[in-house]
Parts: sequence; C-alpha cells; structure tokens
Amino acid sequence: MSNSGQSDEFVALHPAESGMQFGRALLHALHNAGISVLYQDREMKTIWARNMRAPWTSDGADSNDILPAAQAERIGAARHNVVASGNPERLELSVPADDGVRWFQVWIDADHGDGGAVQGVVTTMVETTEQKRREQTLKTLLREVSHRSKNLLAIIQSIATQTGRYSDTLGDFLTRFRGRLQSLASSQDLVTSSNWRGAALRELVSGQVGRYGADPLRSLRFRGENPYLNPNAALHIGLAMHELAVNSVSYGALSRPDGFVEVTADLTAAHAGEPALSLTWAEAIGANDNRRNEKRFGSVALERVVPTSLNGTATLEIAGGRLEYRLIVPRGNFETD
Repeated sequence: MSNSGQSDEFVALHPAESGMQFGRALLHALHNAGISVLYQDREMKTIWARNMRAPWTSDGADSNDILPAAQAERIGAARHNVVASGNPERLELSVPADDGVRWFQVWIDADHGDGGAVQGVVTTMVETTEQKRREQTLKTLLREVSHRSKNLLAIIQSIATQTGRYSDTLGDFLTRFRGRLQSLASSQDLVTSSNWRGAALRELVSGQVGRYGADPLRSLRFRGENPYLNPNAALHIGLAMHELAVNSVSYGALSRPDGFVEVTADLTAAHAGEPALSLTWAEAIGANDNRRNEKRFGSVALERVVPTSLNGTATLEIAGGRLEYRLIVPRGNFETD
C-alpha cells in the first residue's frame, strides 16, 4: 500500500527485525497516542481497523451506525470524494456525549495502487476534546480579562477626574492619585491571587490599613462576619477603606500611638428587601478636627462613588469626637460559606 506524495520508508535497523515486530510496535504507538485507523476499499467495505473506540465502533458495529446521522453523512461524503478525486480531506467533528461534547479531527486519505488508481481510503481519527476545551476556556478567560480590564480602566478614569476636581495643585493631585492607584493595585492583587473570584473582607481591610504604617494586629479591631467579596466589590470597598485609612493616619485615630479603628461586618442587614452586608468603620477623632467636613474626593468616594458602584447606600457621620462610616452592600456583591 503506497500513498502518493508521501514517503513511508521502513528501515530495518537490525537484520532480525521483522515486519511483524514493526506492526506490533505501530499498534502500541496507535494505542498510546489514542489514534484510530480504518481502511476501506472503494465500495466502503471495511478491510481492517485498528484501535477503534467509541464513538467509531461498539460491539463490532460500524461507525455509521453510532455517529449522529449528520456526522456520519459528512464522513461518508468525504470518503466518496476522496475515492473520486484522489485528494485527501480533513474534517472536525463534534459528537454529543454524556459529559457534553467530544471533538475529533478526522483525516481521510486515498490509498493509491502501483498504477496510481485509488484502491481504498484510510480514515484516521484523533480525539481533540481536551484541547478544544482548553481553547474554549482560554477564550472565556480572555473575554473576562478584557471585561474586567475595561471596568478597572473606568474606575481609574473616575478616580483621576474626581481627584483632579478636588486637588489644589499638581503635586497634591499626584500624591493623592498615586495613593489611590496603589490601593486599587493592592485590592487587585487579592482578586488575581484568587483566580478572579474576589477577596475576603477581613484580608482586604487589613491590607488597606497596613499599607499606611499602621499595625493591623494592634490598630484594627475587626468584628463580625468575613464574607467573600466579588471582584467589583473588592475594588470599591478597598477604595473606601483606603480613603478612611489615609484620613485616619493623617488626623484620626491612627495618627496616635494608642489609636485604633473598629470595623464591623454584619450580615443581618437588609437592602431593598434583600439580605445585605452592613460594613461599619468607627474611630475616635480629635474634638476640634474639622478637616473631615471639608468637601473633597474622600467624602465623595465614600458617600457617592462606592455605594453607587455597589447599588448600595452609605452614611458618613462626624460628631462628638467620633467618626462613623456605614456602608450597606447588597447580597449580589458577596458570598458566604
């Protein structure tokens, strides 16, 4: 059996090597590689088959009896075309299976006799299901990365605009904007390390407080539940914690050696009739500290940007030497064990 345009030379490396040994070696290779091979004559009568597996054969049945009708017709038509033209054809087939869909690459080649006439066809089948699934997973991930990148860029654009609006000088803008970008990067690191699942609330809060020199073990008192925030919630709540931590380190509780902040997470709250997370940041501040009442991006982010991005609500109260920020986060932004 010879194939036009191909050179399949059998070289005996040892005189004692026989064609039978070579055949057995090829059968092992076909089996290990998961390759199925079928040889048929011009009338499509099966002459021999090697390493045939479902869906190509079952209990001695021909693949045409097992494959879906549309796929069997495609293979049959391709085989007849190869007999008529002598040119090879290649198909990609999808076959329904219990766990979804199985994919196969199918090569159909003409077997040319010594005179050049087509005397049969060789059909080679290789399953590519895992490769196909990896490709589909990669495409899904790339779409997700693109979507999240656009969201992140939109957040950065909003931060840049608002920071510029409430900055008096270029230096002031750069200092504040860099800090907010670093806050986003810190939250994004948590999201990325979780394979884009999100971030645990306590780890997120601790990381934002710790970024400004405060020791979270001493200066942060976290109480309540520790829900897992989705990526969007992690970025925006991280931004809120950043603004609160920066202000606290500058002129709040964390500016004092013995100062601390209290963060409480309560899952018994409700928003629009649905379960919600109530997140509260509370700290003691100087009785004469009026800086927090000034109009600037920090308060805008806390009271408008963050709650709006989460479809929630927020309040910022400063009275009697105490600051309290309360954020209501609807259930769609987090999950619990």
